[in-house]
Amino acid sequence: MFGKRPTGGGDTTPRQKPAAPSAAVPKAAAPVAAPKAAIPTAPPPAPNLSPAPEKKAVPPPIAIESRSDQYYEVKTTIFNALIDTIDLAQLAQLDAESAREEIRDIVNEIIAIKNVTMSIAEQEQLLQDICNDVLGYGPLEPLLARDDIADIMVNGAERVFIEVGGKVQLTNVRFRDNAQLMNICQRIVSQIGRRVDESSPICDARLPDGSRVNVIAPPLAIDGPTLTIRKFKKDKLKMADLVRFGSISPEGATVLNVIGNCRCNVLISGGTGSGKTTLLNTMTAFIDIDERIITCEDAAELQLQQPHVVRLETRPPNLEGTGEITMRDLVKNCLRMRPERIIVGEVRGPEAFDLLQAMNTGHDGSMGTLHANSPREALQRVESMITMGGYNLPSKTIREMVTGAIDVIVQAARLRDGSRRITHITEVIGLEGDVVITQDLFLYEITGEDESGRVRGRHVSTGISRPAFWDRARYFNRERELLEALEAAAAK
Repeated sequence: MFGKRPTGGGDTTPRQKPAAPSAAVPKAAAPVAAPKAAIPTAPPPAPNLSPAPEKKAVPPPIAIESRSDQYYEVKTTIFNALIDTIDLAQLAQLDAESAREEIRDIVNEIIAIKNVTMSIAEQEQLLQDICNDVLGYGPLEPLLARDDIADIMVNGAERVFIEVGGKVQLTNVRFRDNAQLMNICQRIVSQIGRRVDESSPICDARLPDGSRVNVIAPPLAIDGPTLTIRKFKKDKLKMADLVRFGSISPEGATVLNVIGNCRCNVLISGGTGSGKTTLLNTMTAFIDIDERIITCEDAAELQLQQPHVVRLETRPPNLEGTGEITMRDLVKNCLRMRPERIIVGEVRGPEAFDLLQAMNTGHDGSMGTLHANSPREALQRVESMITMGGYNLPSKTIREMVTGAIDVIVQAARLRDGSRRITHITEVIGLEGDVVITQDLFLYEITGEDESGRVRGRHVSTGISRPAFWDRARYFNRERELLEALEAAAAK
């Protein structure tokens, strides 16, 4: 047994630790026995002289707002007095501007009664914060106002993270307590007729500007309500902006323009936060203004600019567990609405089968996104989603449906430095045996990184000058533009 001493047949005297040799008293020389045989011994290992890797220091929180603990104490006192004084039923009948003026007047009276000493700037900050708490989204308001923030991640009342420039950073923003955070979460989801509480602790919602919201509440979230907001920029990105950011080359942008305009069936794949929805938004800008477009989403976040757009959104079940409308229900209903384009915000389940059927039955030019790490993995995911939907179809039949429906796969990726790039523009050619044949038109090659750690790379053409959708481009009179873009990319 490990760790036990012998119980008999041996010396049970505890061994004493040998004393360290003293420099003043020489150690007696021990008799050296003659070696029985020359046994080769391995040389001692070389000492490791490389310094131990330094642990990264935790960066301090990003200062979004300068508030002291004393300020939060005063704010809590005045806020509680306001709630005891104001009539919330009458306040709900006022418009936003009148409600703010009413709240400011009452707060000024409370400050005077309680004899609170504050500067004019601090008092204005307090008035703004309390108005945001009562009528808006509380401490989230300064974060939502900034256009450079991509994600807001609230992990309980005390910890709020943001993503800026592809990097996640801790902020000094905090809520009064978890009750205030839960109240704001309920305020957000109730705007679109949904709820979040202990009986329904998970909810997907959206803000009025289309920003995606996810809430998970206790008891599932152990440390308090968790709120995640995927923000949309106020200025909608266009393909020219992606070229300026380096997400795609000018020639690649021209090819995507032709693909979107020529009614190719497009699948945009990528990981979480890779920019799939943004890319889908930019590609829908190439759709003609006279086409009827129907979008299907879990939370409506696409922002199409065409005049003839019908937006559909799924619905969760009610308290009795009935009334749910799934993505598959929406896609199936689309076929009865005379669509010219069907746009699915995210394909994640059995609706993949209905979308492929729509693509194969004359509804060309349809688009959708899904989570995958490469174009070939995207095709495998579509096949697996159809299989999980309970369709007892042979694999070859499913692959024939996939290759007959999908024309182009655009792969988006988020690199290690936080930048987002379009890494593949890939055509789906057909089926040879049981293997789906694809060919890449554009690839993104990483060449290294600069002094600041930013990834360097370039978009390269694979040299294909006559893609499989050439006839479709010629039908729409875009073949010359396509040829010039491919030749210019190949010449680089």
